[in-house]
Amino acid sequence: MAERRLRVLVVEDEMLVAMNIEDMLLELGHEVAGLASRLEPALSLAREGSFDIAMLDVNLAGEQSFPVADILAARGIPFLFATGYGIKGIAEQYRDRPVLQKPFRSRDLGEALGKVTHAVD
Repeated sequence: MAERRLRVLVVEDEMLVAMNIEDMLLELGHEVAGLASRLEPALSLAREGSFDIAMLDVNLAGEQSFPVADILAARGIPFLFATGYGIKGIAEQYRDRPVLQKPFRSRDLGEALGKVTHAVD
């Protein structure tokens, strides 16, 4: 689990799932710094937002979130994917990033955040 309070950008198109993720993040001692449920707002937040880490659902209402990952990678902001598709649904260039298989538990989320933050600490 991450030892510091993280500001997390959550990119998730299912509102109930997003609310559940927010609850988990709060339970883990982190905060949601931004929430986007569609690609265009996610791109805007990725370009201009202030956060420590991002969690990306791969499929956003039929559009893939990899353009968001591209911006985050260019900015040097760590991120992970949360998807029901597993590693097979991840673009080749991002298969080294942590992937949370949906559905996941709070403990799984904490471990994934820890992996991402330790990789950049």
